[in-house]
Amino acid sequence: MSAKQVIVIIDFGSQLTKLIARRIRDIGVFTIIIDSLGAVEKIQKFRSEGDKIMGIVFSGSHHSVYELGSPKIDMSIFELNLPILGICYGQQLLCHLFGGKVEAGATREFGRAMLDVKNYDNLLAGLEDQKMKQVWMSHGDLVTKMPESFEVLATTPDAPFAAIKHSSKPIYGIQFHPEAHHSLIGNDILSNFTFKICGSAAGWNCQGFAASSLENIAKVYDGTGEIICGLSGGVDSAVAASVVSKFLKNGGYKNKLHCIFVDTGLLRKNEGEAVQKAFENDPSITFIRINAKDTFLIPLQGVSDPEQKRKIIGAKFIEVFATEAKKINGARYLVQGTIYPDVIESSSSGSGQTIKSHHNVGGLPKDLPFTLIEPLRDLFKDEVRLLGKQLAVKHDIIDRHPFPGPGLAIRILGEITEEKIKILQEADAIYIEELRKNTLYNDIWQAFCVLLPVKTVGVMGDARTYEYVLAIRAVNSVDGMSADFYHFRMDLLSHISSRITNEVRGINRIVYDITSKPPATIEWE
Repeated sequence: MSAKQVIVIIDFGSQLTKLIARRIRDIGVFTIIIDSLGAVEKIQKFRSEGDKIMGIVFSGSHHSVYELGSPKIDMSIFELNLPILGICYGQQLLCHLFGGKVEAGATREFGRAMLDVKNYDNLLAGLEDQKMKQVWMSHGDLVTKMPESFEVLATTPDAPFAAIKHSSKPIYGIQFHPEAHHSLIGNDILSNFTFKICGSAAGWNCQGFAASSLENIAKVYDGTGEIICGLSGGVDSAVAASVVSKFLKNGGYKNKLHCIFVDTGLLRKNEGEAVQKAFENDPSITFIRINAKDTFLIPLQGVSDPEQKRKIIGAKFIEVFATEAKKINGARYLVQGTIYPDVIESSSSGSGQTIKSHHNVGGLPKDLPFTLIEPLRDLFKDEVRLLGKQLAVKHDIIDRHPFPGPGLAIRILGEITEEKIKILQEADAIYIEELRKNTLYNDIWQAFCVLLPVKTVGVMGDARTYEYVLAIRAVNSVDGMSADFYHFRMDLLSHISSRITNEVRGINRIVYDITSKPPATIEWE
């Protein structure tokens, strides 16, 4: 995607890097995340392709700047004459590069801190009247000696250099995380950097993205050949198909889009029928349903490792696709619902840590006989939903809770069996039914059940039982990068537990996951 104005975020390995990108997009400026390796060359390439790079953000990291092999940045980045904001590790790296000193703190600092502002410079402008200058700290190292070329803007009781700036260049560093929800002045600081310091203008939105997405498809599709799309029934693939469908309608192309729905046998209860009903009557789509239960379940027998599960499912998914594509005369293009978090989370190079692999990123064979069309690759989940609403995608699809590509395979911890799939499907269906009955489904970002590889003793009808433990999960989030568990009424939790244990054979104990992200992920695997 080409954007007029871009803030580049250099990722040094922080799990919060995506939050920085989202916060800046929220205020109207497009962001791109790149790895620290070859960052200068990447930025120069963006410029040559027409992007107007307005500024750079150095992310945090789980590394220490003084560690051997910790991620660094070439000093030539300062010759680009672009404003820079270093966050946490990013600030420490700036100080390290300019001759300051960074050391391990006597104690680690995690949690809220109050900023004492010494200089309301551009970065902290407008905060004079803010009584609660609360920020969020999360670090073990800190700057103990500031470079001579820098000056202090703000302190906290435990961080004497909480905010600093270069005396003559638009280079800033902060020890705290403005992207974190608990930094009450975080958006003010990111806005000041983006607009006052970088000189950006708010202009990024999904409406503009929709137009540019259609333009980008036109650069790939030449009007000849058939297009196939992997349709899961989830938000991402549905919106991707809708973007391509709109492009084809605008161009006067007919009967070119073939949506293939692969029923893996790992879907929620009755989900295959629901997806078919939602798409089979769309006149712009040729809907194809493939029942491939055995294709997936047989190679998963005895497999417990979640990454191995994902790889098996991803490989089989592509295999099924290749077989079906051969039946479509002239199939030359493949549409995928890949979104930006998929790309970032699947990255295993450079500074970042791979959180999990995605079967639609990096799992494609090198000799893939299709040209890829990925219209959502630059979007976060909430942006995909907004785009879907603009394209009039059905509400029951747009509002559906996120569902992982590998399906129930990663919600059944340990080995997968047909019995476990049936148990989980029934329990999950009851859980979601109760959320809908209590008008909570649309208030919760994601809710699901997890079948644990643990059996416990129970008593039912005066008889001893030895059955599985089921965990239920519900979180609220904007885009899945951070999340808080949902605070249910206890009477509702009790009712859900009673229904599941009474109606689903194989479960005799229910637990509720009250862990936020971070430190946990939303899914258990």
